[in-house]
Amino acid sequence: MPSVKPGVVTGSAYRDLVAACKQDGYALPAVNITSSSTMNAALEAAANAGSDIIIQLSNGGAQFFAGKGIKDAAAARVVGAVSAARHAQLMAEYYGVAVVMHTDHANRKFVPWVDEMLKWSEKAYAETGKALYSSHMLDLSEESLEDNLSTCEDFLKRMSRIEMSLEIELGVTGGEEDGIGHDLDTSVEEIDPRLYTRPEEVEEAYRRLAPLGHFSVAAAFGNVHGVYKPGNVKLRPEILLESQKYVSEKHNLGDRPLDFVFHGGSGSEKEKIEEAVGYGVFKMNIDTDTQFAYSRPVGEYVEANARAFKYQVDPDTDQPYKKQYDPRVWVREAELSMASRLEEAFKDLGATGRSVTKG
Repeated sequence: MPSVKPGVVTGSAYRDLVAACKQDGYALPAVNITSSSTMNAALEAAANAGSDIIIQLSNGGAQFFAGKGIKDAAAARVVGAVSAARHAQLMAEYYGVAVVMHTDHANRKFVPWVDEMLKWSEKAYAETGKALYSSHMLDLSEESLEDNLSTCEDFLKRMSRIEMSLEIELGVTGGEEDGIGHDLDTSVEEIDPRLYTRPEEVEEAYRRLAPLGHFSVAAAFGNVHGVYKPGNVKLRPEILLESQKYVSEKHNLGDRPLDFVFHGGSGSEKEKIEEAVGYGVFKMNIDTDTQFAYSRPVGEYVEANARAFKYQVDPDTDQPYKKQYDPRVWVREAELSMASRLEEAFKDLGATGRSVTKG
């Protein structure tokens, strides 16, 4: 696909990438990163898998990327996001993959964060013709549908002028992610009906937003953030198909007109993932699993080299431990493990070997 080249994709290149996913029946993992190390692991995984990738930051991830030493948390969230986008733009070209840069859940409290990031993208677009990010997400799902969509309308009008896309949430994804949402109470038999989006809600979003620009929908079909005991959460991907048919018939559109995203992908059943992709999901979020994959080998390494993390020089043998405690050694173990878990995600989503930059 000539429009899509290695680097951060925006505008028509981003839309072409989404269209390729849906046309060929695969989706891309959207991995939450918090540092240049975790971003590099994600890029390495995409290169190894011969795929493209979606890299995203939560508000806390962006703040951590900037450094917790910045006392102004609001400013850190913004400049961290800007720094991450610039890192991705440079490195993606060298890894040879197309990257969708995205920010994750922003509820009403974090709308100013999105506003400030957009100011940086507006400046970049004026100077280079390209925004820093492909898309941002507004998660106003806990508000009324009217308040949710009216705010999304305002932002999409602004974002369309710099060829950016908007991700919205309809219905509530269970669980908690980086301070947004609530842990799911799995002790009760009655599941919150807001965990399942209604087709009528999706249709209203389409009617109001489609004329303004490109948008995608995080529709709730029982998905949750985090990993829960099997059986406590019931995924119903058929809700996505029902919404696709409802909107298509209502507006005389073709097959699968909506671009869906799958939140809470960690720990999901592989057959449910495959079913959701078949119903128009082009993006599946993954965070909990990759956090564990990144952390586990560090713990194992410290256990295996315990004295190196207590002494620079062993007091009994005079052995220097610099080569063991060098962060480049154990951080690299973390990167390799995270990349391996992501390569599994590419395979589950059918994205392996599907990079559109090769077409």
